[in-house]
Amino acid sequence: MSQAAALPDVIRDIERLSSDVVKQASEFASSILADVAGRRGALHGRIQPLSPSMRFAGTAITVEVRPGDNLMIHAAMAIAQPGDVIVVDGKGDLSSALMGEIMSQQCVALGIAAVVIDGAVRDSEAIRELGFPMFAAGLNPNGPTKNIAGRLNHPISIGGVTVHPGDLVVGDADGVTVVERAKAASLLPLAAEKVDMETKRIAGIKSRQALRPAWLDGALRTAGVLKDGETL
Repeated sequence: MSQAAALPDVIRDIERLSSDVVKQASEFASSILADVAGRRGALHGRIQPLSPSMRFAGTAITVEVRPGDNLMIHAAMAIAQPGDVIVVDGKGDLSSALMGEIMSQQCVALGIAAVVIDGAVRDSEAIRELGFPMFAAGLNPNGPTKNIAGRLNHPISIGGVTVHPGDLVVGDADGVTVVERAKAASLLPLAAEKVDMETKRIAGIKSRQALRPAWLDGALRTAGVLKDGETL
């Protein structure tokens, strides 16, 4: 039997990111981190915050549920630590909500940083008022069942991205980006460089000194749109 096959369905202990890495990552937009990660790691655009002001950064606790059942989300909340982000593979099912106001209040009390669900939630107005970062694929007033086993802290697939327990998860108005735990710290200097570069680019646009990206002609030549030596 392989090691993977021998793992229990519920894994309680995971290796988390350092608080310093999470704090630094929280200073960057999800788009910046996705760019420096190779333009990958961003979840499908259907997974959006209930309010555009919601943003977070934290360590992933991964949850796999059967559609419409939230038993394993309750299990994840029971073992989560302050600063964790509960990331749920809800199979994209929107026929019933997996979380609502009561569980969101519980998350706040536990210090959970955010919840990301490829599925539906409810009580959206109350969650917005609470200000808890809830990112979901949709809304539905139906409640869930709580009696079907799933898995906790195994790799999951959500929004077209594989997420491992302990990965860095960052979310804001644009959506959610996931970065592998082992790569997270090394991408932070690159993110800072990109922010500096974009700040300079915007300044050049506002001053009317650089209204065209410097790379444009070269890219057009490479694509065969312009001939060698030709410019726009």
